[in-house]
Amino acid sequence: MTDDDPTHDVVVWGATGVAGRFTAEYLTERYAPEELSLAVGSRNRARLDALVDDLTERSDDWDDVPAVVGDATDPESLRAIARDARVVCTTVGPYTRLGTPLVEACVETGTDYCDLTGEVNWVRETVDRFHEAAVDADARIVHSCGFDSVPADIGTLIVQSFAAETFGAPCETVRIYLEGGSGSVSGGTLASFDELFEAAATDPLARETLRNPYSLAPAGERSGVDPGQQRRPRRDPLRGTWTAPSPMAPVNERVVRRSNALLGYPWGREFRCSEVVPAGEGLRGAATAGVIAGGLGAFTAAMSVGPLRSALRRYVFPDPGEGPTREEAEEGYFQIRVLGRGTATEGPFTVEAEFGAERDPGYGATARMLGESAVCLARGEVDSPFDGGVLTPASGIGFPLADRLREVGFTASVCEASDDDH
Repeated sequence: MTDDDPTHDVVVWGATGVAGRFTAEYLTERYAPEELSLAVGSRNRARLDALVDDLTERSDDWDDVPAVVGDATDPESLRAIARDARVVCTTVGPYTRLGTPLVEACVETGTDYCDLTGEVNWVRETVDRFHEAAVDADARIVHSCGFDSVPADIGTLIVQSFAAETFGAPCETVRIYLEGGSGSVSGGTLASFDELFEAAATDPLARETLRNPYSLAPAGERSGVDPGQQRRPRRDPLRGTWTAPSPMAPVNERVVRRSNALLGYPWGREFRCSEVVPAGEGLRGAATAGVIAGGLGAFTAAMSVGPLRSALRRYVFPDPGEGPTREEAEEGYFQIRVLGRGTATEGPFTVEAEFGAERDPGYGATARMLGESAVCLARGEVDSPFDGGVLTPASGIGFPLADRLREVGFTASVCEASDDDH
């Protein structure tokens, strides 16, 4: 963090976009000005002024919200914003095209940073380019602080902590299950998804990042026993039911493996992590898993072909800036189960965690996950061995984030699983 006393605890950068607006609304509803010095930022002064008018009209506490203007392609404007903030909390994507200058500005000014990225190719780039400099600058650069990848990463952390405290041993295997959810997708999210496939089509490093399950591990440690994400329907080794591939596995699994590596392998070097979608039992479960896997495979194949990707972008995807209404974001939900299996002196054990919220996972819930990540960083409420570096939610913030999310209505529970639970 910066040595001087910055004007703002948190700057929400990209606040006039869908995710940024939800985050700014959440923070002004949750905190009063005397509790959190907040500013909103974007490149468009008129839209910022309209946002500030809306935020202050909705709130009894906020008479004004400072606004800062900059440009994602203007490094000097980004350095000025970063220099005057404890934390820059950004929703401006696609990060592959627009994110690097802001990370560089935060590293140069020693400012903490958090984002929503699921673009693992870009995270690999920031790891390679900025990790050591961020360590030297005491700047925590914490990626993937939304639905990608807080539930998976923090869920794994609380499972492993419970296993260590209760059984004296880590879980060798962790399985993350997308049990259920209801939500919507904005144009900005799909633009980031499109950017990932575009990079994979044109950049050999991006393709290697998506092929290697350990691509986000520190340099020199990008190999291991884990084969990577499930690609076909299969019976689950812990629950015995059918499962299908998860569309979020390519991101979340790599983030969890990076957490293990950064924390010094407390879960072991042969730790395995996978994320899947439960599909049920018997022939019906097998058929459901096949349908899910087939649909995901067809979409992935289409996005891998340039003309089809362009057609989807033009005729199917919503435009960036489009997204759910406030009511829609509040009405969704998600539930994730994390099962960990390990072996202690007394024999094998299974630990179970639940992580969820009664809000749209990509927006209503993500605004809270990102906003509370920023508050943790701004207040120094972190359980982390690192003062700086390119980090993950588990390695850069840890348990205080789970505590804060519980306070705002999230489920983040953990217990020993009985034989009937898996």
